Amino acid sequence: MTKFSRRQFLATAGASTAFTLFLHGCASSSSNSGNAPTPAAASSTNNAVNVSAADAPEVTTAKLGFIALTDAAPLIIAKEKGLFEKYGMTDVSVEKQASWGTTRDNLELGSGGGGIDGAHILTPMPYLMALGTVTKQPVPMYILARLNVNGQGIMLSNTYKDLNIGADTKALKGAFAKEKSSGRDLKMAMTFPGGTHDLWIRYWMAAGGINPDQDVSTIVVPPPQMVANIKVSNMEGFCVGEPWPLQTVNQQIGYMAVTTGEIWKDHPEKAFAMRAEWVDKHPKAAMALLKAVLEAQQWCDRAENKQEMCEILAKREWFKVPVTDIIDRSTGKYDYGTGRVEDYSNSLVMKYWRDNASFPYKSHDLWFLTEDIRWGYLPADTDTRKIVDQVNREDLWREAAKAIGVAEAEIPTTSSRGVETFFDGVKFDPENPEAYLNGLAIKKV
Repeated sequence: MTKFSRRQFLATAGASTAFTLFLHGCASSSSNSGNAPTPAAASSTNNAVNVSAADAPEVTTAKLGFIALTDAAPLIIAKEKGLFEKYGMTDVSVEKQASWGTTRDNLELGSGGGGIDGAHILTPMPYLMALGTVTKQPVPMYILARLNVNGQGIMLSNTYKDLNIGADTKALKGAFAKEKSSGRDLKMAMTFPGGTHDLWIRYWMAAGGINPDQDVSTIVVPPPQMVANIKVSNMEGFCVGEPWPLQTVNQQIGYMAVTTGEIWKDHPEKAFAMRAEWVDKHPKAAMALLKAVLEAQQWCDRAENKQEMCEILAKREWFKVPVTDIIDRSTGKYDYGTGRVEDYSNSLVMKYWRDNASFPYKSHDLWFLTEDIRWGYLPADTDTRKIVDQVNREDLWREAAKAIGVAEAEIPTTSSRGVETFFDGVKFDPENPEAYLNGLAIKKV
């Protein structure tokens, strides 16, 4: 197996960050802006509950990070709607991060070192941190909830629009080979090595015979900088979450080949994760935060709240984008930029709560780790089940769900969603991840 060391992780991320910083300088859209100034008294629709002395959080302060992506909505809504205050967490800051690398660094520091306690995060990252793969030393982490399923996009520049590339990338393989033979360095961008966007774009390319480590350069670009980079033809395409795919279509500088829900229907995406040390030290405070996030997820998934949610996310202190770059795909309207328009409101739309979107299935985390082994980000002998049991705190999710009144029938009783099937017919059986891995044609291991 090709070992992908932490040094290589940081070199890859560092080179790509330098690439984007060279292009954009110190763009305000990617600055670490601190807490959004939204007084709870002015924005809350909830009166604070009477928190009993037995349930009172040990501390009322916590620092949480987010990236400007629509799947951060639960944390932002929990702040804007006073839900943290409702559960006794009266001084929670939700702070914008410049990139996933910044999120990692600030989690490694912790709030005591000037960083953050938890974050909206790519699901594999807490595992890579806990294993010490992308940090100076192992940083124990807990995943408390899944924040969403679906809702990411794989975009291509208009250079490839005539090919009408969708889920099948076989035609793109030939186009890439032709471009590469002319001496061009082809770049496909994702947001963090071994993260969800990296794994979606790699799976998609490899399914059509494109080797993401040989046929193209797979680079790191922070989410808010994707659109600007493709606009000036610095890359062929990218994978990222909303609102950046829709903004690309709205600006007519690229088109969507596939939404990630087409690759894997109702796939897991972001997580709400916290430093294990913080949770273990403040279990009641962690439970209060989790209750607030789950309630915010329920709010975000109600159709009557979508317009308001998008108006909140569009604010300067959060995303600083037009509401029109968020609203369509939040309600299920998907314009691919090719004349194809789909209504995914009842299928592939981003979900925060319904269809068990919030529950952190361990089987899903096992797939991410198996894919990270596939691409050399983790050693082949990684004890994936052991680390999943350490990081995934589905037990806390169940406790929080019961506490906020979720019906027993709506709380999953098992750690697995069962066998998962991808767009190319490949199946992942969480009971036998080795068979899945062995059956893949393109991989590093």
